[in-house]
Amino acid sequence: MKIIDMHCDTISELADRGGELWKNSGHLDLKRMQESGYLLQNFALFVDIGKCTPTPWERVCALYEVYRTELEKNKNRIVPVLCYEDILKNEACGKLSALLTVEEGAVCGGSLERLRELYDMGVRMLTLTWNYRNELGWPATHRCLGQNRGDVDGRLTEKGETGIRGSDGRDAACGLTETGRDFVTEMERLGMIPDVSHLSDAGFDDVWECTKKPFVASHSNARAVCPSLRNLTDDRVRRLAERGGCMGLNYYDKFLVDGGSKDPEVLWEAMIRQARHITDVGGMEILGLGSDFDGIPTNPALPGAEALPVLWDRLKTAGFTENQLDGIFWGNVIRVYRDAL
Repeated sequence: MKIIDMHCDTISELADRGGELWKNSGHLDLKRMQESGYLLQNFALFVDIGKCTPTPWERVCALYEVYRTELEKNKNRIVPVLCYEDILKNEACGKLSALLTVEEGAVCGGSLERLRELYDMGVRMLTLTWNYRNELGWPATHRCLGQNRGDVDGRLTEKGETGIRGSDGRDAACGLTETGRDFVTEMERLGMIPDVSHLSDAGFDDVWECTKKPFVASHSNARAVCPSLRNLTDDRVRRLAERGGCMGLNYYDKFLVDGGSKDPEVLWEAMIRQARHITDVGGMEILGLGSDFDGIPTNPALPGAEALPVLWDRLKTAGFTENQLDGIFWGNVIRVYRDAL
């Protein structure tokens, strides 16, 4: 079994709470990754622009230093990758791969030069928004600056809206700005993958229009199974599949089942329903893993990287073949990296 996970917030957790990448008390560390059979982990530099001081750019640079330092300390175990071929080289050498991402396009302040600086730092995926409106576009669930991270779960009301609007009165019906479109075009030119997780529905549609290569929803589930605006509609799952992209199964209970749950069996059933529905709608090549480890409350069914073999066994018992599981656990994502990086 091999594992590629498209999203975790471990670097931000280490920066804020301390600990080391080799072994820590969070959801993910290198020791457990090795034991579970990981091939590659996407490490996000997550920036909450409502809290960071003094600037989002300085915050992302500080997180980058944590990432760089931890990888240097563990260079015999894990190596950063900049392209598809690097992944193959690391695997041949018996080393794990780290792919650097940024979660919150606002760190660039609308500057394409800053975007290119991120690329030069090794960033190969950018989540265009988090939960705030920024220079690039509107998120699926909009919060005001200063709201706590857990305040919004994006549940649909009977009217299909969150009821959470920015000061300008606009909501998730808004998509990318012109600057956002320019960013997506430049990202595709550079070989940096646009990530539409957290982006509004209209933003997804705009990314679709602006791109030719595959893009991803690194940690998003299906809205038809769990009615959160953070999840993708069936139509968007199909279009992502048609483009050759991939979406990562998110382990957050409130994105798995309406209202959330702390019952492990309920969560296992929900993860299986999500996997079945997403692959029924988009085909077997659409689904990957996007744990959101260290960015979500602990899922008691999947409390950390050590539990990934259990996920494999649960999905196999539910009827997925080993070839299909290989695709979900690593094959579908590495195909995107081959085609887009």
